[in-house]
Amino acid sequence: MSKLNFSSDKLVRYLFHVLALMPLIILLWDLQFDNLTANPIQNIMLRTGKPALVLLVAVLSITPLRKIFGLNVLIKYRRSIGLYAFLYASIHFMVFVGLDYGFDIDLLRYSVFKKPYVILGLLAYLTLVPLAITSSSKWIRILGKYWKWLHKIIYLTVILAVGHYIWAVKSDIRQPLLFALVVLLMLLLRVPLVTRVLHVLEHRWRSK
Repeated sequence: MSKLNFSSDKLVRYLFHVLALMPLIILLWDLQFDNLTANPIQNIMLRTGKPALVLLVAVLSITPLRKIFGLNVLIKYRRSIGLYAFLYASIHFMVFVGLDYGFDIDLLRYSVFKKPYVILGLLAYLTLVPLAITSSSKWIRILGKYWKWLHKIIYLTVILAVGHYIWAVKSDIRQPLLFALVVLLMLLLRVPLVTRVLHVLEHRWRSK
């Protein structure tokens, strides 16, 4: 039975990694067969930025889902989800700097100071870098109690990333606002009073 459980767990892990990499796989496929839009750089930016944001929100959602619904199994995927978010964010950043601006420092400086969404995106990425670097067990041992304090930066990272997305979209902002609503909900679910109220409501519902 334990062997079967191990195999099932392994299968779930494989499926998780495949799903996490699927946006990148599809993007590379479309890139190979020239199946991008009339503005390929913008298309690549969108198709790397959005998965990064989805995964960041997923990281933020793990603790509330675990506390409210008892989904403790999600904990073992948190580090991988965060690293995948960093992967997509890094591709997003490199496409912006390399393909869109050709590593032109003057153009980049102009964008940083003239386009607020660029500032927010850059800050979000810079706050994500130390989280990715210190995500291993080795760094948890090195930093000790300070590791948890450092990784609270994820709240700021997600807020900056959502702000970047809202500001970057020039027309229909319904989807960015939906991300903002989900993030707000996940932050509220971390408030102890809200958690206690939900536990009381859950207990009453089960006792009926």
